[in-house]
Amino acid sequence: MPVTSASRHAVPASRRVLAVMVMVPLLAALALWAFAWPATRMAPRDLPFGVAGPAAAAAPLEQRLASHEGAFEIHRYADEAAARTAVRNREVYGAVVATPQGPHLLTASAASPAVAQLLTQALTSQAPAGAQAVPVTDVVPAPAADARGTGFGASVLPLALAGVAAGALVSLSGLRGGRAVTAVLGAAALVGLTGAALAHSWLGVLTGSWWAEAGVLALTVAAIAGGVAGLHALLGKAGIGLGGLLIVLLGNPFSGAAGAPQLLPEPVGLFGRWLPPGAGSSLLRSVAFFDGAGAAGPALVLSLWAVLGVGAIAFAGRRTPPAAPSLPTPSTPAPVDAAAARAS
Repeated sequence: MPVTSASRHAVPASRRVLAVMVMVPLLAALALWAFAWPATRMAPRDLPFGVAGPAAAAAPLEQRLASHEGAFEIHRYADEAAARTAVRNREVYGAVVATPQGPHLLTASAASPAVAQLLTQALTSQAPAGAQAVPVTDVVPAPAADARGTGFGASVLPLALAGVAAGALVSLSGLRGGRAVTAVLGAAALVGLTGAALAHSWLGVLTGSWWAEAGVLALTVAAIAGGVAGLHALLGKAGIGLGGLLIVLLGNPFSGAAGAPQLLPEPVGLFGRWLPPGAGSSLLRSVAFFDGAGAAGPALVLSLWAVLGVGAIAFAGRRTPPAAPSLPTPSTPAPVDAAAARAS
C-alpha cells in the first residue's frame, strides 16, 4: 500500500521526534567509526617491501624487518637494479639494499609519502648505535606541488560526492534506460575533464598523461554514479541511501588514498580496494606517477562497478512499462438556462 501524505501524518509526532533523536546519533557514530577508527589504527600490515643484495649481507636486514611481526611482506631481489625496477612497477613500496658501505633505502613517495616516511623511520630506528645515517633515494618522488600527498588524498571525497550526486540526480529526475545511461556517462566525462584541468593543469597534484588522468577520473565517477543509479533502479530511493553509505561513509575513509591500504586495519584495507574510491585512487596513482604500472586490478574493479550499474539502469528501463496514453476527458455540456430556452 503506498504511503500517502495522510498516512505519514498519522504517525504520532512523538514517534517522529524520537526517530530523529535516535537516527542522528547513530549516523554520527557510524561516521566517526568509519573516519576516525582507521586513522588512529594506521600501521603497516603485510606492506610489500623489498630486500636486495647478496644473501649473506641481506639476511641480517631481512631478520630486522621480520622482527616487526606481520608488518612487512618481504620480497627478495638480487641487486639494486632489480629492486628499483620493482619499486617503479609498484610491486613494492620500497626496498633496502645491502651494500659494502651499509644499507641503502629506496622509497617511492609518489606511491605514498606516509609509507616512505614510515620506512625511513623503521630502518633508522633499528640501526646500531653510532652507525652513520642510512642514505635514502626517492626512486619515484611525489610532485613538488604536493610533496606530502595531502592534495591527492583530498581529491577522493569530491569525486565521491560528484559521483553520488550524478547518480542521485539521474535517478530522481525520472530518466530511464538509454537516457539515464547517457546522462551518467556524460556527467562522468565532464567531471573527468574538469578534474584533470584542476588537479593537473592548475594545482600540479598530478604529473602524468593529462588525457589518461582525465579518463581515470571519468571512469571513477562513472563507476560511482552508475552504482548509485543502478541501486536506485533495483531498490528504489533506498538504493540512493545505500549507495551514499557505501561510497561516502565507507569508500572514502577506507580508500587508503591518504596513506596506503596496507596501513589500514583489516578487513578495512581489503574492503576499501573493492569500492570505487579506493580503486580509483590506486588507478590514478598508477597513471599519474608510474606510467600505468599496477593499473590492471583497480581498472577491473571500476569497470565492474560501471558495467553492473549501467546494466541495472538499462534493465530497469526496459522493465518499466511505458506510461499509458491519457484518454481525453469528455467535455461536460454547459448548463442551459431553462427560462431562456422557454423564451426562445
